[in-house]
Amino acid sequence: MDFTDDQLERYSRHIILKEVGGAGQIALMNAKVLVVGAGGLGAPMLLYLAAAGVGTIGIVDDDAVELSNLQRQVIHTTPDVGRPKVESAAEKIRALNPDVTVNIYPERLTPANVIRIIADYDIVADGTDNFKTRHLVNDMCVALEKTLVSGALSSYTGQLATFKPHAGEGLPCYRCFLPHTPPRNEGGTCADHGILGAVAGMVGTMQALEVLKEITGVGESLAGKMMLMDVRDMSMRKIKLPQDPNCRVCAKGED
Repeated sequence: MDFTDDQLERYSRHIILKEVGGAGQIALMNAKVLVVGAGGLGAPMLLYLAAAGVGTIGIVDDDAVELSNLQRQVIHTTPDVGRPKVESAAEKIRALNPDVTVNIYPERLTPANVIRIIADYDIVADGTDNFKTRHLVNDMCVALEKTLVSGALSSYTGQLATFKPHAGEGLPCYRCFLPHTPPRNEGGTCADHGILGAVAGMVGTMQALEVLKEITGVGESLAGKMMLMDVRDMSMRKIKLPQDPNCRVCAKGED
């Protein structure tokens, strides 16, 4: 694959990185990433994936932009209030990087549509705020052997993890970490407890970074570990996530 002159200029800061280079940029341009949720995590993630030149980006979200979203969901602007989030996000991506193909899915993921939506993508990035969808996405990613990069937020804290049990023995899936869906609204959402807006930007950007690392092979995968962040003292720590030998999803059929 040859770069155009515009692409050589656009991606020059990637190409001169010896760990990325031309081969890494081509991998990005050939990659297909599905982002579930165009909200607090999805907004910065989508912008950085598009800026990096990820060739195909899918966006799943059934919500419309609300004024209260704009405090943290930086891909949307005031004139977008009332518009479907997928349309607003797709418009910004196309303006930022016309190289990117954007597929939009203005619907909520369900058992009826999840395989249709996920099947064509290499990596899934989950930025949703409910456990039912997180478990649905995880279970389908395990079944289809797709890498899942998962982020989560609360008022001042964030979590980030990569799940790809298909890639090696002992690597967990999301259900190894959280086997069962908690009762509805347990723990609440940003609407219940509030959130410092830039927390979403920080975690969503790190989530995009993990996706880029998975595509290019730069550095060490976060698979098998979880990053925990607290902005109140700017602390970060990494914990190990072992595979549950009794996990009904990723360890099924194993002794």
